[in-house]
Amino acid sequence: MARYTGASCKLCRRERQKLFLKGSKCHSPACPLEKRNYPPGEHGLNRRMKYSEYGIQLREKQKVKRIYGILENQFRIYFAKANRQKGVTGENLIALLERRLDNVVFRLGFAPSRKAARQLVTHRHVLVNGKIVNVPSYLLSPGDVISIKEKSKKLDIIHNTLRRTKDGMYGWLALDKANLSGTFLQIPQREDVPLNANEQLIVELYSK
Repeated sequence: MARYTGASCKLCRRERQKLFLKGSKCHSPACPLEKRNYPPGEHGLNRRMKYSEYGIQLREKQKVKRIYGILENQFRIYFAKANRQKGVTGENLIALLERRLDNVVFRLGFAPSRKAARQLVTHRHVLVNGKIVNVPSYLLSPGDVISIKEKSKKLDIIHNTLRRTKDGMYGWLALDKANLSGTFLQIPQREDVPLNANEQLIVELYSK
């Protein structure tokens, strides 16, 4: 299972915007982007970037990949699947990414970041419909119930994150804080997903 193992904050600096990859650190003054809002590297501060049309499309794709913690091959598979579905390809792509188990664990507030959510899933702390699922890319369907395993309900990371999570933040999810569970109610519409990205640029890139 391939995954990015480098410095997460460098990814935000490369895109010159917060991708919220480090949980609470992203909301604090300790976020490196607050002090160094320029690309990483020796010449990052003085580099004057003027992107071509291709460069703009590429940066948008890289940004979405990094937000969801996906590498290129898997991202291409999602795009191909979205392209085969009925409807708008870009919107289908975002809906597929939002259906990932690690993303939903993050959205429900059981983890401070998608990276932390991925770890909860791979370490077998998460149940789907009462059964352990340790595959972060598992795609949820409407009606699926996501819960925390009984022996894992005392984990500090879960309770610390839930304290900062508001009920009803996402209309396609229902959260039950008392039982540490949530329900995937429906596949979200694009306008409901809080994602600062232009997925049409990704469609144009892959359509070349």
